[in-house]
Amino acid sequence: MSHWFHRNPLKATGQQNFELKMFAHDSEALKIMSDLKQSRARMLELLPDPHHTIDQVETALKLYMALLRGLILQPGETTAASKLSSALTYRWSDSLLGSTTSKADAVFEVGSMLMNTALWFMKHGAMLAAKQEIKMEEAKEVHSSLRKAAGIVKFVQDTLIPQLAEKSNNGSDLDGRVCTAYINQCTAEAQEVTIARAIELQHNPGLISALANETSKMFTTAADNLHTLDQKVFGHWRAYFELKSQFYLSYAYSYQGEALLAEDKCGDAIRCLQESQACYSKAGLMATEYAKNKGPGSTAKPEKHNFFKRLAPMLSRTLEKCERENGFIYHQKVPYDPVELPINAQTHGLVAPEQYEIPGVSPLWTAMAYAAFDESKLAVDDKTKSKAAKKTEGDLKPVKEVPITENEEGSKNESGCTIS
Repeated sequence: MSHWFHRNPLKATGQQNFELKMFAHDSEALKIMSDLKQSRARMLELLPDPHHTIDQVETALKLYMALLRGLILQPGETTAASKLSSALTYRWSDSLLGSTTSKADAVFEVGSMLMNTALWFMKHGAMLAAKQEIKMEEAKEVHSSLRKAAGIVKFVQDTLIPQLAEKSNNGSDLDGRVCTAYINQCTAEAQEVTIARAIELQHNPGLISALANETSKMFTTAADNLHTLDQKVFGHWRAYFELKSQFYLSYAYSYQGEALLAEDKCGDAIRCLQESQACYSKAGLMATEYAKNKGPGSTAKPEKHNFFKRLAPMLSRTLEKCERENGFIYHQKVPYDPVELPINAQTHGLVAPEQYEIPGVSPLWTAMAYAAFDESKLAVDDKTKSKAAKKTEGDLKPVKEVPITENEEGSKNESGCTIS
């Protein structure tokens, strides 16, 4: 597959002991608090390493979310808010801002942990895609990981952000613009996997062109959502989107040129390939700009990566063939304006986020366990902590992540996939 993906840092979080005042020491209530602490610690142990399995992360996430939902909803078949929803203060950094936010809001904790899990799925996919030889089952897992990540972020955006007690900060991971950028990034990258598979199976060039054009538009949408944010922070990420958009536009024109040549429209085919070369040159300049731009996230020289280099010789070969055949056989005029890329209904929405469903409240949250917590004394220490005291805690340190080994050489074939 030999793909290259930009990845932002994981979110850091402060320790949470889940200490709440009770009327009496109820064994069920004590077990819930103990399990919350342990299941949260387990998530934070798994997320820094993208080499863990999807099953490990999903199992740990399901356990923690089920327990955590008891801090948001009352036990039983009800949508009534829990008296514990603002009982504890949670501290999280953001994937790009780096600054720390503290909020006494269980929804904030759910959203932050889910965003971090989505970042893990993105890194897990990138780790598999960076292998020199990737099997088809691994390619499917890359595709699935990216769709899962998109689905989790979409759930955060559609369901959790409207429930936050306070509006999130500009540029935070719970800012709608950042969520939209992540959703489009994951979906577009999943389509990159689909394009590689379509090339390997030698699908119709027109279909590959339409897929590449759709992917280019998704990267553009992702970039557009970052325009109104601080470019000193978000410029590097945005440069990645603009580079990928231009790169896949080059792919779209290249394969449309092949499709037109097959229809004996050699003049139009030449114009498509000329436009593809122009887009590729722009993508090269953007790749250099991306490498220079010092912002959070991956650092790389994408123009030296095989995913970028393998398109140039394909372009040159196809253009030479078109020009040769036009000179000998067709003698068609080459249009001045670029040929319009057709829209294919088959490719629109081909890759969609995988819907995330948050688990129900854990059965440990019985009415008796819930009643054991004394609402008149809930988290007195936590709530009365002064702003000055919180300030002395300082910003959280970045997470020590297990690095992903980048493979610049990539696979030996055109798409990078290995069919086995």
